Amino acid sequence: MADGTQYCTFWVGSLYLGTDVHKVQEVMRTLEMTPVPLAPHAVRGLINLRGQIVTAIDLRRRLGLPERAADQEPMNVVMRTDDGAVSLLVDEIGDVIEVNEDAFEPPPDTLQGDARALIKGVYKLNGQLLLILDSVKTASSELTLALAS
Repeated sequence: MADGTQYCTFWVGSLYLGTDVHKVQEVMRTLEMTPVPLAPHAVRGLINLRGQIVTAIDLRRRLGLPERAADQEPMNVVMRTDDGAVSLLVDEIGDVIEVNEDAFEPPPDTLQGDARALIKGVYKLNGQLLLILDSVKTASSELTLALAS
């Protein structure tokens, strides 16, 4: 598709989410995390990624969803931001898909709360909605800068 956009997709609970593939640095299995006292609730901790300290943001917490089961290990979607790398903790990794920009729609009215503020829009796919995550808001500097102070 000449006018398509590629998204790295993943699941958080029953939500099928995507973010611009060009902002994704890498996708990894669970990494050891160091908890950070007094950090914002969505920040699960810090990970050491080959010598680089990266903030790990739990998307379940960020989206206001229930905690994942204790035996379910999250996956890391490491994204590049203006403030450095940030890891988004997700339940399961999907594929890189390409969608036609003409099919982009605003978020549905049924999407409420924290999730609505973090979703830029949706694409209707075969049998499901792909929710496009606003990576800037999701990995906002207010979460990562709180750790620096």
